[in-house]
Amino acid sequence: MNFTENGNAGHAGRIVLAATPIGNLGDATARLRELLATADVIAAEDTRTARRLCQGLGITPAGRLMAHHEHNEAASAQGLLEQVREGATVVMVSDAGMPTVSDPGFRLVATAVEAGVPVTCAPGASAVTTALALSGLPTDRFAFDGFLPRRDGERRRRLEEIRTDPRTVVYFESPQRTVAALAAVVDVLGPSRPVCVARELTKLHEEVVRGTAEEVLAWAEERTAGEGLRGEVVLVVGPASGEESVDDDADPVAEVEALASSGTRLKEAVAAVASAHGLRSRALYDAVLAARRA
Repeated sequence: MNFTENGNAGHAGRIVLAATPIGNLGDATARLRELLATADVIAAEDTRTARRLCQGLGITPAGRLMAHHEHNEAASAQGLLEQVREGATVVMVSDAGMPTVSDPGFRLVATAVEAGVPVTCAPGASAVTTALALSGLPTDRFAFDGFLPRRDGERRRRLEEIRTDPRTVVYFESPQRTVAALAAVVDVLGPSRPVCVARELTKLHEEVVRGTAEEVLAWAEERTAGEGLRGEVVLVVGPASGEESVDDDADPVAEVEALASSGTRLKEAVAAVASAHGLRSRALYDAVLAARRA
């Protein structure tokens, strides 16, 4: 069992996880400004980004900037803990938002907790809760599931996990993969599943698109084919309606093969099964061919 005391009480040194603005510098809190100005060490996901943030806020850091990212986190964490034990205040910042939330910092916190080193948090902007609040989808129960996998099969398996989930689920997504992600939502969760795509949150060109998965996919395809989809993207998927099938044994590919073996033309079999399961015919057709090759 592990206990922690208030981060401002009685400790010579401590680690502070500090949330940074996700786009609008006006969202920087007074506490973040003070921490950046006075910390002994600023452990940053990218020191160049941290310097630009300080410059934008008109702050000259009193302490040192050190790189602390996914590639050096294991080694860096031990060095940072040693400095805290010697009395230093170490402020951990990611490029935007809250450290540890799909950003570096988790290993540092876990190591500090295990070692009994004080850790506290200076809360602030978060793309997760900002997108959730703007989505218009239920917020009483929600989950954050990081980035969807890059590979289509893995992405679909991840989405299958929430097919009957009664919670709203938030994902981060790359603008280059947003169309593929939405297509997978249509195929796996159905074209009528409510979704929201929030892009460039708090920035000048903020854009929030709400609708069914099919409608938002059509928007994303049109945007990608035109001016392109740019910036940071958050995908919010609404909860299951309760009408989704809970038959975990359903196998659309096997159903297609069963129809085909009975004499139905492959394309007709694919169309029939896709319609029954709310899938896109092309995606199911490709899955059948991939299964045959395997």
